[in-house]
Amino acid sequence: MVKIEIIEERDDHVTVLLKETDRAFANALRRTLMTNVPKMAIHRVRFELGTITDSQTGDVFESIGALPDEVIAHRLAMIPIPTFHDEFCFLEDDPGNEGLPREEWGTPASQIIYHCSARGTAEGHVVTAGDLNVLGEDKLQIPELYRKIPITKLYLGQYIEFYAYAVLGVGSDHSKWNPVSGVSFSSRKIANIAKPKKAKALWDLDLTITSKDFKSGKLDDIQKVETLIREMHHVGDGTARIDDFADAISIEDVPGEYLFSFDTDGSMTARTAFAMGCNALASRFNDISNQLSEEL
Repeated sequence: MVKIEIIEERDDHVTVLLKETDRAFANALRRTLMTNVPKMAIHRVRFELGTITDSQTGDVFESIGALPDEVIAHRLAMIPIPTFHDEFCFLEDDPGNEGLPREEWGTPASQIIYHCSARGTAEGHVVTAGDLNVLGEDKLQIPELYRKIPITKLYLGQYIEFYAYAVLGVGSDHSKWNPVSGVSFSSRKIANIAKPKKAKALWDLDLTITSKDFKSGKLDDIQKVETLIREMHHVGDGTARIDDFADAISIEDVPGEYLFSFDTDGSMTARTAFAMGCNALASRFNDISNQLSEEL
């Protein structure tokens, strides 16, 4: 059974160590995170068109702007929408849709609605994700960290108003439903000092890693090894110190162990995305196992 050790964790990033596994499993987990972890994303936008008159100044505003509606809709789809998996279902699974045509699907059980109404100014008004107001609970508002994401810019005489509908989806259907980025894995590595005297060429540079970090000529601390690999570029190929350093320190892969890391788009925490990915992968393996049992 695969063992997992958390190396580094933030709300939007996680690095874990996968043990007793192989590249095939690590890659399957990578693909699952990108394609099978559900997240909320704006899927449909209804723009209000026409003209309005300011009751105080008498200025007339028209629903025109520099960006086409299609471009604005694309930008809206990329905004991180807070995702609570246990409170929403997929649009297709919403029991409230029974008997309705598909274009009318959607209830509070399967979608979040945002409203935006903004007017331009003489100096130009930047419409951002913070101008989206949720028609529902406050926890579904766009997170503060992402409220400055620009959508468009309006000048005097221009206005924009729309309703945006966010629903659950998965990355295999569209990239807007992909909750992670930078998903990568690599073999865990350890360092060994093969030539202590020549290694002095690196220690003399007074960088982060020193000879004291090695125990019995070996360094296996994950983060320190990663730092060492970067610092060895100062004495590697293409430098004047390559002859002095030579192969003083060797870097070796640890069989069956992989460093796995990724960032999230902000729609959920990295821990939640990882847990959902593991559950989705386990479910797929169980389905395959059941199918094989039936066939055999």
